[in-house]
Amino acid sequence: MPMMIVPTNFLETAKRVKREGVRAGEIIAYRAWRVIDESCSGDDRLHSVAMRNYVWQLDKPASGDVRTHGIYSFRDVIQSNEEYGYDIPGSEPLLFGKVKIWGEVVEHEAGYRSEFGKIASLDFGDAELLEKFRKIYGVKKIYGVNNYRP
Repeated sequence: MPMMIVPTNFLETAKRVKREGVRAGEIIAYRAWRVIDESCSGDDRLHSVAMRNYVWQLDKPASGDVRTHGIYSFRDVIQSNEEYGYDIPGSEPLLFGKVKIWGEVVEHEAGYRSEFGKIASLDFGDAELLEKFRKIYGVKKIYGVNNYRP
């Protein structure tokens, strides 16, 4: 099998991925959200980890063009910064949970890049922040999971 060299530029990589046109129903995946101090951001919304200025709205799904970026999520559960697996800039806390993804979806080794995403549950992170953002986004905790991880 020939060796493929993948450029470090994600935009170029996304443009080169062959799109097969296969569509599936809704997929449940896992991701993290950044909590930015509301005194700095002026709102009570969750933000993307990698794209700091991307805000997850209450009244509409997150969206992105999968040819340029899209909504990234993981195939396996992530419960902590260590499991996230990428260098996370900044010191703001992260919340971890499930996301429903749909539309055009590109599968990667560790997860997905999708056209649309909506928060399904907030499951791991600081207990007070979890409760606050569950109320704001109208999601519940998953049954039987200890939500606090120091």
